[in-house]
Amino acid sequence: MATQAQQPPHLHLAEITAAQFIDIWKHFDADGNGFIEGKELENFFKELETARRGAGVDPTNAAFKEKMKEFMAKFDQNEDGRIEMSELAQLLPTEENFLLCFREFVGSSAEFMAAWRRYDTDRSGYIESNELKGFLSDLLKKANRDYDDKKLNEYTKTILRMFDLNGDGKLGLSEMARLLPVQENFLLKFEGIRLTVKEFDSLFTFYDKDGNGYIDEQELDALLKDLCDKNKMDVDPSKGLGDYKRSIMALSDGGKLYRTELEILLCRDSAL
Repeated sequence: MATQAQQPPHLHLAEITAAQFIDIWKHFDADGNGFIEGKELENFFKELETARRGAGVDPTNAAFKEKMKEFMAKFDQNEDGRIEMSELAQLLPTEENFLLCFREFVGSSAEFMAAWRRYDTDRSGYIESNELKGFLSDLLKKANRDYDDKKLNEYTKTILRMFDLNGDGKLGLSEMARLLPVQENFLLKFEGIRLTVKEFDSLFTFYDKDGNGYIDEQELDALLKDLCDKNKMDVDPSKGLGDYKRSIMALSDGGKLYRTELEILLCRDSAL
């Protein structure tokens, strides 16, 4: 028997808050992989059409399939047949366009990494709840959005609900990056490359050719090229590794990429 928690949330499209958006997202992203796809996607679109028309719809109907095709053509920006959070945020009129506001503030991977470095003040690889509050405050100011302490606290809690899966009150780099536009989210490219501390130490030592304790841009170029070749990563031939390098170097201290910064990106158990 279905419980109340299993029922699909009502899609009141004109009056949805950021917190309600997360409820909708979490309901339809049933497996928690960061995408609405396959049967999840069909269920989401069925609820969306039902909310719009005020009546039930038949997913087997040809008109339903055609409308779903049009929907995907409009919102599936990278044409991968599934919807991610940043794509869905364009569809739902979230309160004050809160999630879109995030994307306006950090429109590229390089800007995102620079912002991350500014707010991850203790270089832990995480933004703690108090650091997140400062991050969101600056975001709203830059986007010229009115807010008060109550609203800021609500937004901070909403972001934590999105990504803080273990309830420890902090967010990881790759988790926050899911709000970037998909074409800018270079971190997705590195999801399959998560080294152990031992593997990372060997890698860093090997590419820190002069042994000065940090990797410069030239050393990073060699490291990225070898990583991409070894892991058969697709690299846009027209851009090469330039975008990756700019984004990663935004984490650096004056062009010096120390062990801690690179570890955040590549090491799966750096917090252990």
